[in-house]
Amino acid sequence: MSDLKLAKTDPEAQLWEQLADQTAGMLGLHGVDQHMQPMAHIVDRDAKALYFFTKKSTDLVRAMGPNSMAHFTLISDDHDYHACMKGPLVLDNDEAKIEKMWSNVVAAWYEQGKDDPDLALIRMDLQDAAIWASTNSSLKFGWEIAKANVKDAHQPEIGVTNHVYFKTAA
Repeated sequence: MSDLKLAKTDPEAQLWEQLADQTAGMLGLHGVDQHMQPMAHIVDRDAKALYFFTKKSTDLVRAMGPNSMAHFTLISDDHDYHACMKGPLVLDNDEAKIEKMWSNVVAAWYEQGKDDPDLALIRMDLQDAAIWASTNSSLKFGWEIAKANVKDAHQPEIGVTNHVYFKTAA
């Protein structure tokens, strides 16, 4: 459930909460003739980054270049929170990170485990994000629509949009 007050006052904190609550979103590269694809993300809030386990043989990894930029979109289970994040996408096969982020769920996709030659860990360093939070209360929604139809110049107050710019380490 999205928190409209938090979306206004601290959209970055809300984004991290939503990323922690959801298991997957859609990831795609800029300037590549490919569709976005569903990917499970791993959050590294301190680094302001998202990690994804995938395979080197995927179209996504094969299309990545030295300056690849990506979008990652997220929609909450209740459909009351939407976010679109942007940032560079790089291959990051750091063994310590793989070890730290490895799980039984990830292991199910790799026959040879962490030593699988097709294993790829990719990292998206977040630069900015647009967020949209809305009420999931049908009562509030109905009330706001009714007010908008009765009062001149009243726009329904059922959601918040905001933008987050991530500071990079100096």
